[in-house]
Amino acid sequence: MKEYGSNIQKLTDYIVSLPDREQRTKYAHILIELMRQIHPNMREGIDYSKKLWDDLYIIANFDLDVDSPFPPPPKEILGKKPMTVPYNQHQLKHRLYGRNLELLVVKAMITQDYDERKAFISYMVRLMKSFFQVWNKDTIETADCLQQILELSGFKLQKEIDELRRDGLMESSPRDGSSNRQRTQQNQSQGGNNYQFRDNRGGDRDNRDRNRSNDRNDRNKNFGNGNYKNDRNDRNNNNKNNNNRRPR
Repeated sequence: MKEYGSNIQKLTDYIVSLPDREQRTKYAHILIELMRQIHPNMREGIDYSKKLWDDLYIIANFDLDVDSPFPPPPKEILGKKPMTVPYNQHQLKHRLYGRNLELLVVKAMITQDYDERKAFISYMVRLMKSFFQVWNKDTIETADCLQQILELSGFKLQKEIDELRRDGLMESSPRDGSSNRQRTQQNQSQGGNNYQFRDNRGGDRDNRDRNRSNDRNDRNKNFGNGNYKNDRNDRNNNNKNNNNRRPR
């Protein structure tokens, strides 16, 4: 076995040539530990240990007579073909897009709403373009995608595809047309309330500004009438009187 190297093969041949069974068993266990160190990615466990002993028997060409914790494997395992994996074999017309695209086409065909079918087709076209760019540097045309969907549907979506060719793809995705309309109506109603709230808040701000301007005008009027000057003269006279009363 190439994964263990020629040195393991030579040591195995040497163990097989030993006449003493106990000595062969002792060296075989040591060789198993050496094989485990060669492949440290193997975890500790019964399955991995059994694999190592099976590999040792195969390296020895099944001529190893030792006391091992596992029985020797049958010789029929060499050259035996593995079991065939039962993959789902579908005859896909366009393997690039996979089986899910055909399922989407079938779902679009059984959809009752006409606009919903058009939304399904538009969604599939965008999906096909993304799949195409994964494996190709170029982009695929929308007309080619529509033609492929038409062929997959057995030409049962002819009317919808003709309208999409004429008017262009729909922006909405399937099953969200009604939710988008409801969301738009909610946003509009909420937007009206917000505007009303902003108007009321703006009115309150205007009232505060008016009150501040009135207070400022009242102060200006008092200043113009001389009240501010009179207050200053009174303070000056009081200071003079206090200075005169002080002893010299």
